[in-house]
Amino acid sequence: MINYLLNKIFYALLTLFGVITVIFFLFNVLPGDPAQMMLGQNEDSSQLAIVKHKYGFDKPIRTQYFYYLNDLSPISFHSKNKDDYTYLRDGKYTATKLFSIGNTTTVLKFPYLRESFTKQGKKVSQVLAETLPNTIVLAVSAIFIALIIGLVLGVVSALYKDTWVDKVIQIVSTIGMSVPSFFSAILFAWLFGFVLHKYTNLEMTGSLYELDDYGEAMHIQWENLILPAIVLGIRPLAVVIQLMRNSLLEVFNQDYIRTARAKGLTELQIIRKHAIKNALNPVVTAISGWFASMLAGAVFVEYIFGWNGLGKEIVNALNTLDLPVIMGSVLIIALLFIIINIFVDIIYAWLDPKVKLE
Repeated sequence: MINYLLNKIFYALLTLFGVITVIFFLFNVLPGDPAQMMLGQNEDSSQLAIVKHKYGFDKPIRTQYFYYLNDLSPISFHSKNKDDYTYLRDGKYTATKLFSIGNTTTVLKFPYLRESFTKQGKKVSQVLAETLPNTIVLAVSAIFIALIIGLVLGVVSALYKDTWVDKVIQIVSTIGMSVPSFFSAILFAWLFGFVLHKYTNLEMTGSLYELDDYGEAMHIQWENLILPAIVLGIRPLAVVIQLMRNSLLEVFNQDYIRTARAKGLTELQIIRKHAIKNALNPVVTAISGWFASMLAGAVFVEYIFGWNGLGKEIVNALNTLDLPVIMGSVLIIALLFIIINIFVDIIYAWLDPKVKLE
């Protein structure tokens, strides 16, 4: 297990390095001057020169790339010269000094994702810390809905194969997979948040935390989670139904299931003790991918419902060309995919003893 995890971590770091390299050069070839974006209409030549020097934009692209790697690395090297970009400024880095050699100080620090262009010097890490938890809550809720309902309907569909019950469930799941999320979001927001508002008491838009009527304090509004969670869970729900049904039907044809029936076990006992666990592998694969995508930011759903999550933040950053926020979001997305993939491989070993992690 330890060797497996070390191997996974090594390849994860290589993958992350590749993502960092791609997004840095991709966003640095875009038209526009980052310094001008930060200054907006207040820029003049002297201010422009100061900002470029402060953020290293006046350096060659190769030097800027190494600066970026140094900012992201947990172990980084910093100049003692206050005029250098890598100077260890208070408030910029959260670091612990390790040792110094000459004019260079080596530190252990949290990765520095730089500052937003449009939020008056607000750190990208702070922006992500404010939005990512909301997306996690939304994604976990949507996956929970998809798993609970999807597994139940998948089992029912398999037990009543080729009956009207099975056909109705299949039609519903097919529609669920076919309808785009943005259309479902608009439809649900209009129907349940506007047309049926007096019955549902749900709003068309709203986030997890909202100001009270006096504008003094933030309060959790759990009812705002209902519609976006349902909409976000519709497509994975449909996938879980199909996968669970097909996988369960395949398991039912196995010899050990026939043996269990011959021993006199009921269908419920067979499903609970033998079939479910062995039928879950394809479901885990699908759910892990969906969950990672949701954590990456359910862009359309969050934006339509006004949910202050990572997806909505990415849309706003793209509209304003806030490159540090976009790049930081992509890095977080890549890291989440890597972590979830490792976690899913461990689950495989638990579900199926034949899977050897080594």
